[in-house]
Amino acid sequence: MPLKDVRVLDFGRYIAGPYCGALLADYGADVIRIEGPAGNEDRFSVPVAEDGSGAMFLQMNRNKRCLTLKPGSDQGREIVRKLVATADVVIANLPDDALVKLGLDYPTLAALNPRIILATASAFGNEGPLAQHVGFDAVGQAMSGAVHIGGKDGEPMRAQVNYVDFTTALHCAFGVMLALREREVTGVGQRVSGSLLGTALAITNGLTIDHALNGIDRGMMGNRAFSSAPTDIFATQDGWIMTQVVGNPIFARWATLVGRPELVEDPRFADDISRGDHGEEIGGVMRDWCAARTNEQALAELGAAKVPAGPVLKPSEALAHPQVTATGLVDAMDYPGGFGLAPVVRTPITLSSSAKAAPAAAPRLGEHSDAILSEIGYSADAISALREQRII
Repeated sequence: MPLKDVRVLDFGRYIAGPYCGALLADYGADVIRIEGPAGNEDRFSVPVAEDGSGAMFLQMNRNKRCLTLKPGSDQGREIVRKLVATADVVIANLPDDALVKLGLDYPTLAALNPRIILATASAFGNEGPLAQHVGFDAVGQAMSGAVHIGGKDGEPMRAQVNYVDFTTALHCAFGVMLALREREVTGVGQRVSGSLLGTALAITNGLTIDHALNGIDRGMMGNRAFSSAPTDIFATQDGWIMTQVVGNPIFARWATLVGRPELVEDPRFADDISRGDHGEEIGGVMRDWCAARTNEQALAELGAAKVPAGPVLKPSEALAHPQVTATGLVDAMDYPGGFGLAPVVRTPITLSSSAKAAPAAAPRLGEHSDAILSEIGYSADAISALREQRII
């Protein structure tokens, strides 16, 4: 496992920090989740187990160990200092003032361990008028332009999945890998900084470049696309499918498939942007074609013609799709007291010569506190005293 000798202290909350840690844990890093003695609020969102642990918690914290701790107490600070001396990476998606208050700012950590890498993810970045403000995924979506262009009938619309959080975590994990690589040369760590706003703007940068150079503020598109067609969701006789027809070769194959080859020679549909401008008209052709078929028939014909398409699935159907089961993306994890096995999708990449760590369920609250503290020199009596004082 590529990261088997890397130790990570995960002070992250909700998604951007914890998912960064989960990605590292999947490939062997020893990731220690640190949370309060009563548990942090992100543990209990959408409960799926008897102890209140939530669905996203089980996903974000697989393959980690858990230490409960009051990091703001004197004894807690001492434990953190000892842990930092043994660690390679600290993850904390907190504003800078909170990092300083907890002693997790980079100057403090580097003084304890010059090799430490601090990975932070804030809402708006470390500078500027909103630097100390807090925010969640949907705020990043809203400020990027995506919520506006995804709206319909005059109403903006956010995505229900937290893609800004997840992508920020990916960027932070990438930054950690860069910092680890640089440390091999310099022997010194550094700070890796990400933000929800920066991620959201990076994802929508094509839209903002379009406006800057073409002077066009794209309107609300709903499920359509302004730069291709037919890209939309269409009803069949028994369900819905999504098509995304991009590029002249695919458009030609689609036109032939639906029995309208003359559309290829129509100057109104000469390129992707032109087709996007006429998305309603082209979509009408596709709607009629889909209305005469079942989902299975439509997808089989589109697949044979090499036209990108897929079914619109409910969450209850997604993991049961034959393609998902064939690719082995899901690990069934047994969390104690869970309302069944949790189908956890781990890092969806594979390495040809390196395996992921064996799947392990998210930790129970404080499950590994004694083991972790003993590793840094605390005796059984000292650990008991810390527990009596509610430090752990």
